[in-house]
Amino acid sequence: MTIHLNSQSDLEDAVLALVKQDPRLKPILELTGMPALRQREPGFAGLAGIVCGQQLSTASAGAIWARLTAAFDPFDHEVIRKTRADRLGRLGLSAAKIKTLKHIARELAAERLNLEVLAEEDADAAHHTLTALPGIGPWTADIYLLFCLGHGDAWPAGDLAVQEAVKIGLGLKMRPTAKQMAPLAEPWRPLRGAAAHLWWSYYRVLKKREGVLAK
Repeated sequence: MTIHLNSQSDLEDAVLALVKQDPRLKPILELTGMPALRQREPGFAGLAGIVCGQQLSTASAGAIWARLTAAFDPFDHEVIRKTRADRLGRLGLSAAKIKTLKHIARELAAERLNLEVLAEEDADAAHHTLTALPGIGPWTADIYLLFCLGHGDAWPAGDLAVQEAVKIGLGLKMRPTAKQMAPLAEPWRPLRGAAAHLWWSYYRVLKKREGVLAK
């Protein structure tokens, strides 16, 4: 059964279960306190927002997203499917991102893709469905599953902050690669999404204490 993180209470229950499941996480939780649930809009708009922000600064991504959502109300796959590429380009989207969004819009319109059912699928299977779409990489897929769908077992193995937190928290010599992160997270199934929230919280604590850690 897929576990969902749809509320702060869901996350707290999952984190407490994780700590019982893997005692190594207890000192991490004691240091960070209970992490806050991170959520984004589901559906096409949520996925489009993540795609728009790929490889851009937060400020640049926010500006482009603001122009897009102001230009199209409602912002949905049908309007993007029908809009000329040159207009989307004038709003700030790169040619590659336009191609990605238009492909997703066509798949949704043809009912070959259903983003809602991914919330109920096995995390690895849902990840594969998304990464099979042109322009959707592993990080984008995992962030969508976790933040937009609340998938409790989504695991953003390629996230650098999570990698660095795992390295320090588990006492590893080197920051693990995305491939190495998969076996490291096996003890946290089916709650890897909750583990990711905990590791992000730990990373923020580490950044605040960076001067102390350097010494």
